Amino acid sequence: MNQTMLAAIAESAQAPLAVRHIARPVPAKGQVLVRVHAAGVNPLDTKIATGAGAHARQALPAVLGLDLAGTVVELGEAVEGFTPGQEVFGMAGGIGGAQGTMAEYIAVDARLIAVKPHALGMHEAAAMPLVFITAWEGLVDRANVRAGQRVLIHGGAGGVGQVAVQLAKARGAEVYATGSAASLDFIRSLGATAINYQVQSVESYVEQYTAGEGFDIVYDTAGGSTLDASFQAVKPYTGHVLSCLGWGQHSLAPLSFKSATYSGVFTLTPLLTGQGREHHGAILREAAMLADTGQLTIRVDQQHFALDEVNEAFRQVAQGGGKGKTVIQLVSD
Repeated sequence: MNQTMLAAIAESAQAPLAVRHIARPVPAKGQVLVRVHAAGVNPLDTKIATGAGAHARQALPAVLGLDLAGTVVELGEAVEGFTPGQEVFGMAGGIGGAQGTMAEYIAVDARLIAVKPHALGMHEAAAMPLVFITAWEGLVDRANVRAGQRVLIHGGAGGVGQVAVQLAKARGAEVYATGSAASLDFIRSLGATAINYQVQSVESYVEQYTAGEGFDIVYDTAGGSTLDASFQAVKPYTGHVLSCLGWGQHSLAPLSFKSATYSGVFTLTPLLTGQGREHHGAILREAAMLADTGQLTIRVDQQHFALDEVNEAFRQVAQGGGKGKTVIQLVSD
């Protein structure tokens, strides 16, 4: 096998990414060498490329990319549960100084990946890991979403939002989701009651859908004023607000006066600290099971970007373009 590979490298902040030959990694103990078929592009990747996203601790120059789907090529020492030729997916690199997924090969911690669902192609599977893990850590790990609950997802057509809607439904909840006018049909297609946040006030939809009681769980995937709206929309006492973008300055008074609770979701922790990596693999196995039983899909943008078109893909994500998640295809399905 060739000892080099092509990779997309962010060489310095604000500069275009460069596709160059670099050394192909060798799997260390506990690692799996994966031939990358597709790499998802997340907003965090574009922020790191501009020199922002300091919380990701990814100094430049660096190979970027968190999400992948690909094929196992080689096992490092002490790896069990995988065999060469298996199709896998995961959120496996691109932060904390680790090589990212926008390369032909990557050596990944075996705990961070899982066997790819049969129901999803490489393109779809590469779009899934970060957003599904983020949805699961909020709805299941923090809030124990279950039947009999009313759940409100803010940003139901977004990356995290669309899988959060499906996850909450799969666990028996009654799901509502906010979006703009253009996204309402898509939200409905996921099985949620769609709410146009641009025309309906928080008080209005809380009254309409919960008789003024508030929602049992509110998941904010947008941050900013949407988190403040979540505090307004949650049910007193037993209500739980979640946010994966709760990084601003917010008054807790509305939440405190309701005696409700709040959890922050920061999905990157296992990659940055090494702690809890087995749980990410377990979450991805749950995603695969839901996908293979027809309870989970993901909308990906139909434009196929090759590795040498990485800058066009990054531009699309940074500008909020595309219909669905943007994916870079390194090997044809």
